[in-house]
Amino acid sequence: MSSPVLVITGASRGIGKAAVLHAVGRNARVVAVARNADLLNQLKQEVADKGKQDNLLLVAGDVTDSKVVDKIVDDAVSKWGQIDSVVANAGVIEPIATVATGSIEEWKRAYDINFFSIIELVQKTLPHVRKARGSYIMVSSGAASKGYRAWGAYGSSKAALNHLTATLANEEPEITSIAIRPGIVDTSMQKTIREQGKESMQDEHQKFVDLHEAGQLVTPEQSGSVLVNLAIKPPQHLSGKFHSWDDEELKEYQ
Repeated sequence: MSSPVLVITGASRGIGKAAVLHAVGRNARVVAVARNADLLNQLKQEVADKGKQDNLLLVAGDVTDSKVVDKIVDDAVSKWGQIDSVVANAGVIEPIATVATGSIEEWKRAYDINFFSIIELVQKTLPHVRKARGSYIMVSSGAASKGYRAWGAYGSSKAALNHLTATLANEEPEITSIAIRPGIVDTSMQKTIREQGKESMQDEHQKFVDLHEAGQLVTPEQSGSVLVNLAIKPPQHLSGKFHSWDDEELKEYQ
């Protein structure tokens, strides 16, 4: 059996980068997608240092651009002839603003990145993932099921993503579709929350500052490896569900 081909978005840093490095370490072949070409090239060098350069394909571009999504599919299929799984990790928390004050254009942009781009990626990869009986691993958030002040765009788009995951599991029963809460992870998104969130988030802001100062954030490697392990050996019986990365049911994937 050939090694699986994974598409990983938001791959240049944080959870996505950790996921790529874990995947090539498991001998998977990866299409790494991100907007920042310079950071992608740094990732390429790290993968080359591990002697795994043949396992990596880079696509620099915005996941909300249909041409970029086409390129992801075309490049993967022309190079490797298959796509087994997609780890939909790209996402933004902005705008950090209350419903009363938030820009509707920024809300729409958040939905384009966090939700609509994933629908298009699913539609265009589906024929290949169907053939592989593969998986869609959607990076969600605890904010999908709890109302945080000033996180309306982020939380509601992740709630929509959870619903999409459940719908996809219903419509495509031979594919495994799982939404994962990655935890409060030490990434640039958390830095944005600490630096920009105080005024809008008010009392809820301090929790995130305290977790960082106490060294209690989840590492990108902890949750990133779970995403990849699920993608490579998807648990069909969990399809359609929303799980936290550290749930007991996912113990063998941690």
